[in-house]
Amino acid sequence: MNRADIDQSAAASAFWRLIDHLGHRSDAQNVELMGLAGFCRNCLADWLREATEAGERPLSKDEAREAVYGMPYEAWKEHFQQPASPEQLTRMKESVARNPTG
Repeated sequence: MNRADIDQSAAASAFWRLIDHLGHRSDAQNVELMGLAGFCRNCLADWLREATEAGERPLSKDEAREAVYGMPYEAWKEHFQQPASPEQLTRMKESVARNPTG
């Protein structure tokens, strides 16, 4: 099976379930997600924004981030973001370097 065979509403539902899951896991810091998987909440917001660009209601960067974070990005950072350690930043840099370009 390839992604063309998957119902787009089901795919969207899975995306929002991931967003809801991350909403319950504010302890999972973006730098840790980046270090492990090479993406974070900001990436998801960027992908959401890009996906809406061709539609009738494109989202701004701030609107996409609020949809992903469940609140304005600055409020999320104030309440949940912890300072990144040098080790976390190194893992993040190494992980992001393995991402495909484009």
